[in-house]
Parts: sequence; structure tokens; C-alpha cells
Amino acid sequence: MSHPAIPPAWEPPAHGEILRWPLPFQGAGNRWLVRALAMLARRQVLSISGLEHVRPNRDPFILALSHGTRSEALLVPALLVLARGGRIIHFLADWNFRLIPGVGLIYRRGEAITLTRKPARPRILNLLKPLYRHPVPAWERASAQLARGRSIGVFPEGTVNRDPRRLLAGRRGAARLSLETGVPIVPVGIRYPRAPRDAPISDHAAMTVDIGAPLCPRGPMPMASLDAVRAWHAVMMRDIARLSGRTWSEKLSGSLTEEIGDEHA
Repeated sequence: MSHPAIPPAWEPPAHGEILRWPLPFQGAGNRWLVRALAMLARRQVLSISGLEHVRPNRDPFILALSHGTRSEALLVPALLVLARGGRIIHFLADWNFRLIPGVGLIYRRGEAITLTRKPARPRILNLLKPLYRHPVPAWERASAQLARGRSIGVFPEGTVNRDPRRLLAGRRGAARLSLETGVPIVPVGIRYPRAPRDAPISDHAAMTVDIGAPLCPRGPMPMASLDAVRAWHAVMMRDIARLSGRTWSEKLSGSLTEEIGDEHA
């Protein structure tokens, strides 16, 4: 069954429509989970534009999003899965979020690629980190998903950035992965049209999501040079900045492996 036609600027559907929305790529249990999250998301996500760039027939791609609130890490992926008929985008997620009741289930059902580089707070929770460490490095898992024709999602800023005017410099792992696999980056900017421009962004801020056209690398480029990665990262971050209505500076950009790296390093 094909999913409903979606206009260029898509407003999340009403509750009744979400309950009837076809999700042919998901089993019964996951369908209800996607629909429940989508119903929560429609209260905060005002619109999504550019969905034509993330249709299932565009897989694989690397979705790279700005990151201003904690809530968008659950709400935006849920609506994208709904719009894609249930086809998952495999997001990279820090292991400590899987300790949160309910969130761990969502990440597991969403087949997230878990990273274990960051410490937890309080520190006592770090005793649980080995339970979430995967024997295969995150870089290899992300590459394997792309090789299978599946898309992945990253927040290249690496953390929630509540500054309404400026993006963080970001980490270059997504750019390196794109160059070395030849897979395009789809940039995404999230805006908060009702939030003040002189105050930190609230987790409850209403948002719009603008998905840009794919950025296609010259590749694949095995063992991409540092200069090539730095330049491609800059292209990506400038597009995310444009879409999110913020500015970006390449100063203090992170290392190649901080975003998608070997957590055993």
C-alpha cells in the first residue's frame, strides 16, 4: 500500500488521520509506537518542508540536522518515519539516553546506532556503560547500514545547542562518512518561529523543519584527506545554518571521529 501524497510544506496530520496512516514498512507493534510518537509530535512540530528529499526511493543518505532541543531528537524522527510509510532512518544516539524509561524502548525499536563515548551523569551510571557497548565500532555499523541501502541520521553539533543565533562548529564524522562512502548528505535546519531570539531555546518551543536538497560528494573517496573532510564539513554546516536561520563558524570544529567514531578508541 502506498502512503498518502505529501505536499511540499507538510503539516502533521490530525490524530484520526495518523491512526489510519499506512505504515507498510513496519510490523503491528512498531506501527502503534510510530503513531503514538507522531501524535505527540504534531503538538510541537508546525510543519516540515522538503520531504521529497527523504522519500524511501532516495535511500541511502546521511540526514544531518541542527539540534536546539532534546525533544526534537524523538519528535522529528517519528514524523519522518510516518511520512516515509514506516521506513526507518537509523539515528546515532548516545547510550545514556537509553537509560531513560520509554526512551530506551523507542531507540531500540528505531534501530538506533548507539554511541558509548560520552560519560553519564551522575557518574555512578557509567557502571552500566559496558551493557550498551557494541562489539562493532559505530563507524562500521553506520557504514554497513548505508551499504545496505539504509539511511542514517546524525546531529553533527554533537549536543543540544540552545543558542538561537549560532550553530556550534560541529564534528566532522558525518562529512568523512559521506566522502568515503559516496553517500549524499541531506541537510536539515530546525527553526523556532515563536521563540524569542534573545533567550535560550526551550524544549517546549514550537518548531518548523526545513529539509534541504541533497549535497552529493565526489566519491567514494577511501581515506579522505583532512582537508577534504574539513571542506565538505563546512559545506554541510553552512547549508544547515542557512536552513535553520543561524550562523556558523568553522573555528574549533571537532575531530574526524567524535561524531561517528570508534567508541573503543
